[in-house]
Amino acid sequence: MNELLTIGQLAERTGVQPGTLRIWEQRHDFPHAERLPSGHRRYPVDQVERVLEVVRARESGLSLAAAVERANRDSPVAPGAPSIFAGLRKRRPDLAPYPVPKRMLVPISHAMEDECSARGGGAILVGSFQRERFYRQAEPRWRAFARTAELTVALGDFERPRAPKGAPIEIPIDRSHPLSREWAIVCDGPGVSACLAGWERPGSPEDDAGRVFEMLWSVEPDVVREAARIGLDLAATQWPKLRELVPEWISQPAAADASAVERVTALTNRMLAYVSAAG
Repeated sequence: MNELLTIGQLAERTGVQPGTLRIWEQRHDFPHAERLPSGHRRYPVDQVERVLEVVRARESGLSLAAAVERANRDSPVAPGAPSIFAGLRKRRPDLAPYPVPKRMLVPISHAMEDECSARGGGAILVGSFQRERFYRQAEPRWRAFARTAELTVALGDFERPRAPKGAPIEIPIDRSHPLSREWAIVCDGPGVSACLAGWERPGSPEDDAGRVFEMLWSVEPDVVREAARIGLDLAATQWPKLRELVPEWISQPAAADASAVERVTALTNRMLAYVSAAG
């Protein structure tokens, strides 16, 4: 697991007082903290350099708002969020989640994966699988995706990070992490834009038949770009080497897509077909 810092440790490494850091976070959602199960904040170690970037920008004459915006823009991935689902709900409250049983979530996920595979050469693919055993069931499909994608990342309770050649990069997520309650797929790239994020309701039974997720999905390019950046940020927090592999274009705004209606129709039809076939 990557090192996490208290606010006092972050202050010590950057020279910025804890009170000042709290004001920055309150006013500008910066620096970006993770929440422990206890509710306490902890800061990924990469926030040290981000805070120092803001300090340097302030010394050069930039306002605090402009300095924070530059630090976020220059980062190859998005500001921190506890999970993909939580990040999208916070930043896009207009996206309405719907309860979906696990038995339906699987064929919906397969439909989205296959639609992305058909259109997504050169794309970024991020998958949150909760448990390693769920990923192993899908691994042959995701290895096939990785052959044409620019970057493919799988998150789950793996024992250690792995970057096997020609296969998805495996990023470990502790079972206490908010992402461990999440099932997500994000596909962002030239000619393709789709994401799904499902948060498992507390108290769900262990057997798949009774598990229920609050699910939201979108093909809006800006929503999908945000989901991709959140997923990559979470992955890079656990394995910082990933930042060296993230393409620069993910930090840019998503381009408008004239074929959005066509893509929605194709994806919806595939989802209906897969759910119907699954009974």
